Amino acid sequence: MSEEINKNNYSADSIQALEGIEHVRMRPSMYIGDVGPRGLHHLVSEVVDNSIDEAMAGHCDSIKVVLEEDESISIEDNGRGIPVDLHKKEGVSALEVVMTKIGAGGKFDKDSYKVSGGLHGVGVSVVNALSSKLQATVYRDGKIWQQEYERGKSIYPVKQIGTTDLKGTKVSFLPDPEIFQESTVFKYETLAKRLRELAFLNKGITISITDKRQKDEDGNYLSETFHSEEGLKEFVRFLDSTREPLIGHVIAMEGEKNDIPVEVAMIYNNSYAENLYSYVNNINTHEGGTHLSGFRRGLTNTLKKYADASGMLDKLKFEITGDDFREGLTAIVSVKVAHPQFEGQTKTKLGNREVTSAVSQAVSEMLEIYLEENPNDAKTIVQKVILAAQARHAAKKAREMVQRKTVMGGAGLPGKLSDCSEQDPAQCEVFLVEGDSAGGTAKQGRDRNFQAILPLRGKILNVEKAMQHKVFENEEIRNIYTALGVTIGTEEDPKALNLSKLRYHKIVIMCDADVDGSHIATLILTFFFRYMKELIEAGHVYIATPPLYLIKKGNRKRYAWNDKERDEIVSEYKSGASVQRYKGLGEMNADQLWDTTMNPDFRILRKVTIDDSGEADRIFSMLMGDEVPPRREFIEKNAVYANIDV
Repeated sequence: MSEEINKNNYSADSIQALEGIEHVRMRPSMYIGDVGPRGLHHLVSEVVDNSIDEAMAGHCDSIKVVLEEDESISIEDNGRGIPVDLHKKEGVSALEVVMTKIGAGGKFDKDSYKVSGGLHGVGVSVVNALSSKLQATVYRDGKIWQQEYERGKSIYPVKQIGTTDLKGTKVSFLPDPEIFQESTVFKYETLAKRLRELAFLNKGITISITDKRQKDEDGNYLSETFHSEEGLKEFVRFLDSTREPLIGHVIAMEGEKNDIPVEVAMIYNNSYAENLYSYVNNINTHEGGTHLSGFRRGLTNTLKKYADASGMLDKLKFEITGDDFREGLTAIVSVKVAHPQFEGQTKTKLGNREVTSAVSQAVSEMLEIYLEENPNDAKTIVQKVILAAQARHAAKKAREMVQRKTVMGGAGLPGKLSDCSEQDPAQCEVFLVEGDSAGGTAKQGRDRNFQAILPLRGKILNVEKAMQHKVFENEEIRNIYTALGVTIGTEEDPKALNLSKLRYHKIVIMCDADVDGSHIATLILTFFFRYMKELIEAGHVYIATPPLYLIKKGNRKRYAWNDKERDEIVSEYKSGASVQRYKGLGEMNADQLWDTTMNPDFRILRKVTIDDSGEADRIFSMLMGDEVPPRREFIEKNAVYANIDV
């Protein structure tokens, strides 16, 4: 009984201040990653994470996020409310300590929170320091308390402003334009994706987002509410909604192993892609780690044992590997760790060794029960594994063919490649151009010193619907591998892309600005995402943006990239302006293509980035897969502004 009381005694004494925030504004990137859009949205995550922590501790089931008209944002929960009584050590209200001292908070008191979210745990004090204004309102013990701050410093002491039957905390803040010079505008879509994810990862919680800057046709604010009763099972179904399932049920488990809460959900589909997502304390661990290793070990050992016992592998002439068991698999692994240790390049790789065995045991037990209770599904999975092994064997031969051609160097370069003379890859760029006609124009218009041209014949293979060996046997795709100089496979991962001999540090997709051109660009992007993701992650892939219009009047000419620019230029020229709509790159002469699309001084290149790997995977499988209804729904919804931001 006394232990239970202690755990719920969340008061000023639970708050521990670790250090001040003087240097946060001087070096914000140390705390939030960067001061671009990603860092801006990370501010919201820090505040929401506090509310999620309250939910994980069993004290909160509702979180409301509101984007205000003045570009500020508010996050409100119905948790216990941040303590407002006097903090003995600091001599001020505990609320002020939390808001102004970096590292201060109940998360550091093991009796208040068993585990907590937040990758770096920098807390709301950093949000406060990087906001021009912040207001904290606490509903606690029947009273309403409030304090306001400017750039991390309190304007007045915490004061009572009324009484209430509510409980919880509301934090409203306006990001500081002195810090976020690129933009202080929050993107609704970015926040909605993260909140949906959190709702799946924390079943039973209701999370809503409302955007008071946007209204629908009926005059209502843009708004969504996320709530999941089944958690990861629903999450897997959502991620796999664009694929055809191979088995009838989501395989799922939830429990605790070695004092580590583990939740797993997985399903097999008829695709050839492996999609594994891992989370630690609600944080997406993009680089994986010990929990993902445990999942793979448990999955492989259990399925291998079952497949061997079934006798279905007896006629197979080669060994089955772990990769074969994961083809067509979509799985989510979520663990809660009291003291997570992160490593890796972006600090999103879990390093706690004890987690491996915990997840492995959990997965093994889950799978053993499922396979025993669902023999038809078990047989289907093993058949899928056998097909995957056969395809891998064929793909290995096809990869070796690509490999041999690539390592030959200059003598083995594709005949259609017009290479550049510069030898330093950091200075070189290659344009993947749609068709021989546009390729010929690009060759004439380019700067031969540092720009190479590789024309692609028609629409390349849709890799989303092709087996791996078919991909490596495709001539256009082999030409891309060979031209880029990349090889497949490292000692650690035979499927990984080796970029050590990459010949160009800018790879530019250049297609017509029409429906066919967009389709070809999407096919190429699908190939890069599925087979050359490392290139995207390293920032080497770009999309060229040729103009849509040429506007002339007398000796004057201007280019327009959209209808709005066209109308503005026509209005500026007044009467007598002629407008030419480009239907394709082939309609431009070499000088025009250079001036508008290839000249580094004037062109517009869009770098391809992956902000949300799960959402990108879902969109690619929807657009390029077999399922028609979700594709039709996506096109109807986005027909006016179909712009895929991966």
